[in-house]
Amino acid sequence: MTSPPGWYRDPHAPHLERWWDGTAWSEHRRTPGAPAAPPAPSAGGTGGTGRAKAVALTTAAAVLVAAIVTGAVALGGDDGDPGARTGPATGTATPAGGPSSPSTPEPPADDPAVVEDELNGVTFPLLDGWVRPRHVADEDVVMTTDGTYDCPGEGSVCRHGLVISRTVTERDTASPEALAKEDIPEAADAAFDEDGLGRRPYGGLESHEVVKSGPVAVAGRAGYLVRWRVTTAEGPGGYVQSMVFPSSVGTEAPVLVRYVFDAGEDGPPPADMDRITKGIRPVTDQATPGGVGSSVGPPG
Repeated sequence: MTSPPGWYRDPHAPHLERWWDGTAWSEHRRTPGAPAAPPAPSAGGTGGTGRAKAVALTTAAAVLVAAIVTGAVALGGDDGDPGARTGPATGTATPAGGPSSPSTPEPPADDPAVVEDELNGVTFPLLDGWVRPRHVADEDVVMTTDGTYDCPGEGSVCRHGLVISRTVTERDTASPEALAKEDIPEAADAAFDEDGLGRRPYGGLESHEVVKSGPVAVAGRAGYLVRWRVTTAEGPGGYVQSMVFPSSVGTEAPVLVRYVFDAGEDGPPPADMDRITKGIRPVTDQATPGGVGSSVGPPG
């Protein structure tokens, strides 16, 4: 059962509340204690991954609330490395059962070695050497390798590996195979070619070869994966994999998982992609490798 419409803590900005329309998060936000009237329905739909389009609104709201609370106190800088590319490129937990961004996942209380992606209805195993994301610009990242290093190309810092989880909403009628094959070139470019600032941390992407592709079972669902070994102008190159499978919650929209690994001696072994995939479980049924989950929403 889904939870009724109402104001709930925003998974992207825990100091704000966000309107849940009964089936999905809207882009309406407010400060806690503000008038409780429901917002007017938004015109039109959202495209892409859905979550990405709310980032700008969340950021602006966070700055405004901070200014009200602190008065004239100047906002401090980030002490982390928000510009870091992962491997190759790139609050507070929501209430139990509530949607959460994969970029700020919290582990289930009984298993600290699991990263929970409630929005897509799955959990990811947190292998040795992997950590929950901190100071990562891409909000869809669910885990990264620990630490950063100087990229071999143009000025930036890199991580040796990352895993990204996204919901496909624009082309949800396509098969997992078609979606994975369509995504893999984009994934390789985003990871190893040019970043959002026009820099080439690896000197650019030169070539690729397909090292693995085919059907795969993910959380008891029939999916498809494509894995490339890429060569870059600088550095050891790397591996990138696009994997798509139906979500186990809600409308069962396709879930896209990207793996991006350095190929150098400090990078994670490609076998970790298979180990992580094998360990993906439905949020609602951790004891088995499959099963259809219930709809995700705020606590009812």
